[in-house]
Amino acid sequence: MKVLVTGGAGFIGSHFIEQALSHHPTWQVTNVDKLTYAGNLKNVSSVASSKRYRFVRADIRDRIAIEKVMKGQDVVFHFAAETHVDRSIKDSQVFLKTNVMGTHVLLEAALKYKIKRFVHVSTDEVYGSRLKGYFKESDILDPSSPYAASKAASDLLVLAYYTTYKMPVVITRSSNNFGPRQYPEKVIPLFVTNLLQDKKVPLYAQGLNMRDWIFVKDNCAAIDLVFCRGKDGDIYNIAAGNYLTNIALTKKILKRLGKPLSMIDHVKDRLGHDFRYALNVDKIKKIGFKPRYSFDEGLEQTIHWYEHHGR
Repeated sequence: MKVLVTGGAGFIGSHFIEQALSHHPTWQVTNVDKLTYAGNLKNVSSVASSKRYRFVRADIRDRIAIEKVMKGQDVVFHFAAETHVDRSIKDSQVFLKTNVMGTHVLLEAALKYKIKRFVHVSTDEVYGSRLKGYFKESDILDPSSPYAASKAASDLLVLAYYTTYKMPVVITRSSNNFGPRQYPEKVIPLFVTNLLQDKKVPLYAQGLNMRDWIFVKDNCAAIDLVFCRGKDGDIYNIAAGNYLTNIALTKKILKRLGKPLSMIDHVKDRLGHDFRYALNVDKIKKIGFKPRYSFDEGLEQTIHWYEHHGR
């Protein structure tokens, strides 16, 4: 089977390519990536020599390039996206162009070449924040940031292609991912790399905002499972139940690296900062998903990687 992965030189995409090639010996994987600041071919160095892997440098907004690479493919896993909330607050334009228009280009090409399944990788942030309870896949979207709004728009566009054209699509919405190779703008790699350089870590406000963390390899396994067992037109929440306030997360990292609490720099809170994300994962459990990694196991692997690669 011929598989197209967008954004495969990025954090989650690169881990998924490793998952795909190791678990599916008949797959031929094409990685299409623009190689923005967050994409790096070193992320896929472990598979670069595989005869079942090839790389194409292209922008998903480039219709001609995407049609060329889409032709002959069977399946699309769409990871490519601008994802950093703070960047979207400062300049949202590229988020709309990549996350919405780029997804539209991919959908049009997939429709033209009759792709057998289009897996759209999204985020829990499309739901917005809630103080109690858990978001189900059927809940109304209420994004807070320009980033989350752009992902919500792309989700709706994907679902529209299912309704209108009967395109075989599925959507995954995962909680916060972490693991090796994540670009150090997100909280865990930023804090780890700062501390490895004896720099303070910028914690928003008092750090009481809460997130549910999932190790990237668990998320990739879940996405693979949704591809294999998911139902066309359906959405699947993916989470591991590792709920931590940002201050608790920070203290875990400080403890692991032997740093004092004085390394925390409380900074002004993010604009529109969602307080809590929480996903109901009953649906994906029904098709067999169970996380393999505890938060502490994943954090240890992550910090170990940055100790050897990320200073």
